[in-house]
Amino acid sequence: MKINHKHISKFLSLILRHDPVKIGLQLDENGWADVNELLNKTQKHQPNLDIDLLNKIVETNDKRRFAFNEDCTRIRANQGHSIKIDLEYNPKQPPEFLYHGTVAKFMDAIREKGLLKMSRHHVHLSEERDTATKVGARRGKPFILTIRSGAMYANGAEFFQSDNGVWLTDNVESEYIEFK
Repeated sequence: MKINHKHISKFLSLILRHDPVKIGLQLDENGWADVNELLNKTQKHQPNLDIDLLNKIVETNDKRRFAFNEDCTRIRANQGHSIKIDLEYNPKQPPEFLYHGTVAKFMDAIREKGLLKMSRHHVHLSEERDTATKVGARRGKPFILTIRSGAMYANGAEFFQSDNGVWLTDNVESEYIEFK
């Protein structure tokens, strides 16, 4: 039987980013879960998930969505949470420009209100235009917005960079977005 890594990765994203209660899992204040507890509590939903498969998913996930702590006894999602946690990221100066991928149906709202974090902890931005294109393409024909992150930073906006390279900020006002 072929194991669907993408399906398991999506399930782990749901549990570690949005709904740990679904399996009765407890995350600490920084989003970490005990690996053994996670494996035990996922058996009903993902019976093929064992430590070897979990290691493989963490190592091979193209977006590096998950991370282990130093001794691999705890795991968490790197960003994208809708539940209240503190990822312990320190503010960092961003590059002059960052990118955000979206689709046409959101453009009017973005022009009016800017990029809002909505139910997530932060707005997600990328250093590479190609990455933003892939993100936007998940929902249809992508529109790539150029964010004047250097100007935002100079005007007091805080930026963070997750362990997997995603840039995070609270909101992006429309005046800092190039709609080309």
